[in-house]
Amino acid sequence: MSEPAPRLPDLTELMARAAVVRVPLRVRFRGVTEREALLLEGPAGWGEFAPFLEYGDAESARWLASAVEAAWEGFPEAVRSRVPVNATVPAVPAARVREVLAAFGPVEAVKVKVAEEGQSLADDLGRVAAVREALPEAALRVDANGGWSVAEAVEALGQLEPFGLEYAEQPVAGINGLAEVRALLAERGTPVRIAADESVRKAEDPLRVARAGAADLIVVKAAPLGGVRRALRIVREAGLPAVVSSALDTSVGLAAGAALAAALPELPHACGLGTGALLAADVVGSPLVPDAGFLPAGAALAERSRPDPGLLAEWAAPAERRRWWLERLGRCHAVLAAGQ
Repeated sequence: MSEPAPRLPDLTELMARAAVVRVPLRVRFRGVTEREALLLEGPAGWGEFAPFLEYGDAESARWLASAVEAAWEGFPEAVRSRVPVNATVPAVPAARVREVLAAFGPVEAVKVKVAEEGQSLADDLGRVAAVREALPEAALRVDANGGWSVAEAVEALGQLEPFGLEYAEQPVAGINGLAEVRALLAERGTPVRIAADESVRKAEDPLRVARAGAADLIVVKAAPLGGVRRALRIVREAGLPAVVSSALDTSVGLAAGAALAAALPELPHACGLGTGALLAADVVGSPLVPDAGFLPAGAALAERSRPDPGLLAEWAAPAERRRWWLERLGRCHAVLAAGQ
């Protein structure tokens, strides 16, 4: 899919405007207790370049394109003044669920991580049951990050469905697997809708999942898709309901997700943009955490996503990690430059 890209600044310009931070998390998430990010200041504001450490340069380059869009071009006009968000419960023991939920404040939707390596279906059932007990009326969705086989997904979702699932996000890896799970659930009369995440944001062709009839809705993230404008185009061409989510970003990165959600013509589901509540610290004075289940949009969003110089200094990454990120920035810049 071709998409006009903003002007790519010179690498020297990016290097001069880069700040590398490391912030602590409240709970372990995706196997880490700290989150590193490279932040870029440009003429339009700030952008975040924070692909997960294991991602290769080709995939990570899309995250850089998103950061450049945010900092050098800015975001499209918002069509709503605030964005509804869900709470996110990592793969914690059921006894910690209420503690995690407390950081989000009042919310009407919760996403629960399941299929964690080293855990069992019993762990998932206990965690989901604890969320349902704490919030009896909340919309409840689970996210397996592709961790189940087809057979495991069908079995697990059959047992989880009585809790009233809104949908299951990426229960298995791959588009063919999603289509098979969706068909088997329908065959068994299990009314759980399927959402595609990795099969959209990690795919060479993000629209293939829609053409294959493999999902009922898609989960989109601004950074992995190359920016807000490209994500908007993917949603439009996919023709499926979209849920906007984040990638454990600081408030700078969360602003891109909120801008995407604020610009979508339709937003039928609460978004996975409340993950700022999982951070024990942030780089802005007033972090983008849910307020009565919402994040701001428009001018208020821009104000809340501007880093504080003192916090940038406080959470600056060690020198060797700054060098690592700048080297990664250089490699990803070369990938983008070769494509222009």
